[in-house]
Amino acid sequence: MNSSKKMRFWSLMVLVSFLIVSGCSNTPKTLDRSVTGPQVIVNPESIRLGVAKLMDTIIVFEGSGFKPGDSMFITLIGPNETRAIVAEGPIQPDGTFKVELGKSSINKLTKAMEILKADIVANEKFEPVVVISQPPIPKGVYTVKVTSMLSPLTAETKLTVKGPTAIDSVMDWIGKLTGKIERKKTK
Repeated sequence: MNSSKKMRFWSLMVLVSFLIVSGCSNTPKTLDRSVTGPQVIVNPESIRLGVAKLMDTIIVFEGSGFKPGDSMFITLIGPNETRAIVAEGPIQPDGTFKVELGKSSINKLTKAMEILKADIVANEKFEPVVVISQPPIPKGVYTVKVTSMLSPLTAETKLTVKGPTAIDSVMDWIGKLTGKIERKKTK
């Protein structure tokens, strides 16, 4: 490896180390067991619209106080009349649910399509590529609304959607260089 490549490699390693160390977050919220009616929480309480950051973020929705055996869906309601259905799932026998928007293919697709307003395609090596062709949902404070499918029960909490940071922009730039993120111009 020549010295230029070594320098780039070590610079990238320092940046990645910094990002890992600076990624510490607040204490996660927990359900209030004294509440008997429907409730929902989301962790983390805020997300950023950097493509690489969001795709790597695990968003967890938890709720309680719903009818056992029912199902529910989760909608983000926010600025400019934005509505995005981001999850669905069963209610457990104890009236609770837990849904993760994690790193699985379907969860990444949901985050890409509903939050980033992007697509995911496969490259020639059959690896996923996030294709950005329009702006993501607007930043701001969103209402996370859980709606029961078989009963009139609902619950709400807040989720803050922030714009990308300078570090997010660097990570997205690296994603573009490595072929993991692609930006397409719309006509």
